[in-house]
Amino acid sequence: MKNKKIKNGIYFATIGSLWWGLLGTYFFQYISYAGTIEVVLHRSFWTCIILFLTTIYFKKWQLFKKVLLNKKNLIILLFTSLLILANWTTWIYAVATERIIDASYGYFIFPILNILLGSVFLNEQINKKRLSSIIIVIISSLYLLFNFESFPWVGISVAIFWSIYNLLRKKINVDTDIGLFIESLFALPLVILFLFYIFHNDLNNFSFNDPISMFLLFLAGPMTVIPLFFFIKGLDQAGLSTSGMIFFITPTSQFLLGFVYFNEPFSNEKLISFIFIWIAVFIYMKDLYENN
Repeated sequence: MKNKKIKNGIYFATIGSLWWGLLGTYFFQYISYAGTIEVVLHRSFWTCIILFLTTIYFKKWQLFKKVLLNKKNLIILLFTSLLILANWTTWIYAVATERIIDASYGYFIFPILNILLGSVFLNEQINKKRLSSIIIVIISSLYLLFNFESFPWVGISVAIFWSIYNLLRKKINVDTDIGLFIESLFALPLVILFLFYIFHNDLNNFSFNDPISMFLLFLAGPMTVIPLFFFIKGLDQAGLSTSGMIFFITPTSQFLLGFVYFNEPFSNEKLISFIFIWIAVFIYMKDLYENN
């Protein structure tokens, strides 16, 4: 029974990771004609609406109220709401401007950056193998920094925003979907204000005159929530370490999609840097496998 549960968890985590890496990347690139800001606003708005409905469906209002009554949780979720908006904006900008490979760089180094932040701020122990993976990531980043034109600012920004987001979320014990729902509620007034500005100045693609664009922008919500639920289910059944290794499907898929399908430029400097990153990822994954 336990093996079947882990096996199912691997399936769910794989579906979520592939969804983010392939389907999600292609979808957000496809609707990028609407502009980064409007896509982010609709992603946030419809994510909030869908999570409101799922909170009702899964009867999680008690969990929701429990979080609301905790001042520390609310303060942290306020900051993480800004971080996830920054992450979404940076990633969608990367997809819209043909920098998918650079964005994938950020998601490759994110777990390793997590280790570094966990050590510095949460006093988590780092063994020699994980320390070596951190050093390799630093060398790779410095190498690209000296080749300024090749430095993946977008990917580094994505990794920093997402790592700090995860660091803060580790400090509170809140279900992923409930936390994201509250984060989207914090962002909702700002989102509505900007949507009003876009509509008022006739800058919107979301219009009854264009039902296809309306539907596609609405889908930004489900395209965010569905893979999240798959990955959470996989995380619950397969465990953190196994799901963490499976997550590397996401940046690998993004990299291949950017390089093979969208024909994004890939300089020699980036190739050398990615080789360093893949070595670091291999060390990290090997250590996870051996110690769990």
